Amino acid sequence: MSNRAEFVSLAVVALLTAALVGVVAWLLVRAPASGVPADSALPALNASLNGATTLCLVFGWLAIRMRRVRWHRGWMLTAAGLSACFLVSYVVHHYQVGSVRFVGPAWLRALYLAVLVPHVVLSAAMVPLVLTTLWRALSADFARHRRVARWTLPLWLVVSVTGVLVYWMLYHLSPSFR
Repeated sequence: MSNRAEFVSLAVVALLTAALVGVVAWLLVRAPASGVPADSALPALNASLNGATTLCLVFGWLAIRMRRVRWHRGWMLTAAGLSACFLVSYVVHHYQVGSVRFVGPAWLRALYLAVLVPHVVLSAAMVPLVLTTLWRALSADFARHRRVARWTLPLWLVVSVTGVLVYWMLYHLSPSFR
């Protein structure tokens, strides 16, 4: 890949990242849309998409360890697709309801925040990491793909697993204290 093509691809990744992080931040601080049912199915869908992404990532990693490149590509593209679906669903949900507050005792809220904060920070970092990793693989720049994928995979796994954990704590554990 030429230096110019690499520069352009990284600039596109940076712009997409900034736009997505900005939209999500705006959605979380603005007032929610009115007339939205409180019992939306979107949080459960989001957790399911995160869980399915986790499975695809693990299967993709196992496939490449067995040198099954086509299987690896399929699992990883499926993980990226599921993550994109998650992002759309997440944005729609938070457009409808705004930010959802954890309700529970202080010690449990501290635990929730200890999971949530790294999840949110790493989620923002995932956008450029995943896009760069995919771009390098699809451009057949496999040496550089492997270098960034060594960081992308474990962080993506942490984000997808903590996403399910955040959902469980917010929508199943927190309501028991209401």
